[in-house]
Amino acid sequence: MDSSSDEAAAGAAENKKKPPAAAKGKAAGKGKPAGPKASASAKESSLLKQKSPAEFFAENKNIAGFDNPGKSLYTTMRELVENALDSAESISELPDIEITIEEITKSKFNTMIGLVDRERVDEALYDDFESEKAREKRLAKEARFQETQAKNAALGKKVKEAPAVRGKGRGEAAFFKVTCKDNGRGMPHDDIPNMLGRVLSGTKYGLRQTRGKFGLGAKMALIWSKMSTGLPIEIKSSMKGQNYVSFCRLDIDIHKNVPHVHLHEKRENKTHWHGAEIQVIIEGNWTTHRSKILHYMRQMAVITPYAQFLFRFLSDAADKNLTIKFARRTDVMPPVPLQTKHHPSAVDLLLIKRLIAETTKQNLLLFLQHEFVNISKSHAERLIGEMGPDFSPKMAVKSLTSQQLVRIHQLFRQAKFDDPSGNCLSPAGEYNLRLGIIKELHPDMVATHASSPQVFEGHPFIVEAGISIGGKDVKHGLNIFRFANRIPLLFEQGADVITRTAAKRINWGSYKINQQQDKIGVFVSIVSTKIPFKGTGKEYIGDDITEISSAVKSALKQCCLQLKSKIVKKLQARERQDRKRNLNRYIPDVARAIMETLVEIADESPPKRPRYDKEDEELLEKINSQEVTEMTFKDCLTQHVEQVDYEMALDYAMQSGVSEEPREAIFLNSLEGSSKFVDFQSPVFVFRFIP
Repeated sequence: MDSSSDEAAAGAAENKKKPPAAAKGKAAGKGKPAGPKASASAKESSLLKQKSPAEFFAENKNIAGFDNPGKSLYTTMRELVENALDSAESISELPDIEITIEEITKSKFNTMIGLVDRERVDEALYDDFESEKAREKRLAKEARFQETQAKNAALGKKVKEAPAVRGKGRGEAAFFKVTCKDNGRGMPHDDIPNMLGRVLSGTKYGLRQTRGKFGLGAKMALIWSKMSTGLPIEIKSSMKGQNYVSFCRLDIDIHKNVPHVHLHEKRENKTHWHGAEIQVIIEGNWTTHRSKILHYMRQMAVITPYAQFLFRFLSDAADKNLTIKFARRTDVMPPVPLQTKHHPSAVDLLLIKRLIAETTKQNLLLFLQHEFVNISKSHAERLIGEMGPDFSPKMAVKSLTSQQLVRIHQLFRQAKFDDPSGNCLSPAGEYNLRLGIIKELHPDMVATHASSPQVFEGHPFIVEAGISIGGKDVKHGLNIFRFANRIPLLFEQGADVITRTAAKRINWGSYKINQQQDKIGVFVSIVSTKIPFKGTGKEYIGDDITEISSAVKSALKQCCLQLKSKIVKKLQARERQDRKRNLNRYIPDVARAIMETLVEIADESPPKRPRYDKEDEELLEKINSQEVTEMTFKDCLTQHVEQVDYEMALDYAMQSGVSEEPREAIFLNSLEGSSKFVDFQSPVFVFRFIP
């Protein structure tokens, strides 16, 4: 060992003495050119390229929900609405949001960008060109269809509508101006370009319950605008107390992921408005996604009844114009979600390294105490003792080696920790969910339930559920409304845990509910610091997490139990009504039979011995004198039926705790919005104390 080390040291020293010669030999290479491997390596290194985040999402826009023009229009509107809600809720302002989608024809779009329309010269060059032979074939097919329909009409059979004629071509592009205006926080003047023109930059990053799925917001709409129309986005913004409105027109340099500002100025704020107004012009398809957009707005009105939405669709065709107002029903808002610390069982090795790089704590003990939830000082000391002799409470946390970080991660996965609380979560609330269902669906009956905070993989979650029976614009069977962090989920419903639980794991018949014939509305909202979405588009929650599927099933069962009690009482009330109706139907026949019997008895000759008591004798005398008639018996029997029905109804009311039929509540805006108050919330009401 020693001799070989000495030889190596001597060789190293000898080489050290002759660096010029060695360098010269390498440089000169004895006149030989560099080998093919070296040149290939240099070529490969020159071909390496780096993509910016904006470029990545532009090339993979389907990840963010921009699969096609129709879906892109829907996603753009959704992102803008959710940003507006977050902005208003962050300053505890009741959201007042206006959404306008304006259809722009091709000629109008060309005028906007300064492009002159040009008529076709070579028709055969276009994809939608129809040859003479193809035209004759199409007309012959239409003629045969009309002939068949005429025969069916003559025979009294059902006549089908003529199928829509679809051209071969892709059709002309349709463009839309999407505008969203809110009364929220607004954006600082100098931050607007980076907030909207730089992908993966924002104010919502951190461990908290958020509406967003990717943290892209309006930035992806800007990228789609850049790709489909090339036009910039326009932003107006003003914060509370500002005497000016910030106006910014910008687009994004996709390759560099930096904003390109066309105009950025301050304008006078005469109306003292605060909030943001974002306008973007994109390619879209209103026809294919009209129902999805309207369903989204309706479901958003259900889960946020404290918000007011005004939705408008404008078109040159007057019959396509649409204006819908989703009115506010309550002024009770959920609390703002709080940012929380990571639970030890939910972190990975990369996250531990990032927390160490960002922490201000000097030693390991303080780092464990203050960067994670549910680790007290004594618990941290026990963990450090379990890590081994290489660890100590006072050791510098930034000096930990890679092996030591792996040991910490392994211990976090194996050790026992208390579950995180749900204090950081902000569910809609049973009260708001119930009001939203009543406001939008007008059901015959509704039941709601909110679970206590539960945990999966170190993340807290809360499940809120509601089930309604009946209502307007509700189809027969199951109508499932899914929400994740208080936003509607409309796509890929079949694989979702909520759909599968409602359709396969609830025995509706045992709760007196007919799954096929009744109009059943199923509402489930899941809030968490981490929603376990599946698929690239994050449009559904997987059915593979036992904790969540069990919580959803339990919440729906609780709602079913409430409804069963109401349905049984309603059936009992219906039985009483049927019984009363049947008794009233037989009253005339019974009265006539009694009267005929008594008349026969009264007409008989008086017996030698008295067979009747005094009251009966008086009755027979009244019948003979026609003081008592058939109508008298009818009236007596009717009064008796009414009395029995009243007593049974009173007994039912005492058992059910109600004295009359339930009435739909109404919401009245408060006259003084500036009053300070304290809300005491219950699942079915809110008591507001105004000192």
